[in-house]
Amino acid sequence: MAVSQDRFEIKFRLSDGSDIGPKSFPPTTSIATLKQSILAQWPKDKEYGPRTVKDVKLISAGKILENNRTVGECQSPLCDLPGGVTTMHVVVQPPTAENEKKVAGDAKQNKCVCVIL
Repeated sequence: MAVSQDRFEIKFRLSDGSDIGPKSFPPTTSIATLKQSILAQWPKDKEYGPRTVKDVKLISAGKILENNRTVGECQSPLCDLPGGVTTMHVVVQPPTAENEKKVAGDAKQNKCVCVIL
């Protein structure tokens, strides 16, 4: 990750190619805090935005970052250039899990059986 005087410059790339940031974070910032920052800055015009931190996955250098890790622990010496901006990819879990449960519950109530003798 890009380091500038003990701070990391990070921008977040969304699935449609638009970006949030760049913004500067200290190395002790947790990944969960980064996700909260993404939620706060999420563009209001986007469909299917994340509702909670659990809906967001951050990927850096091909690895999914865990909430309990810090930015400093997740740095990659191969990918991060001094003075540059690190791009983390944001993946949002679609809200289909709740809808599928509702549809499955409705399907059980609306069963129709035909028997031809």
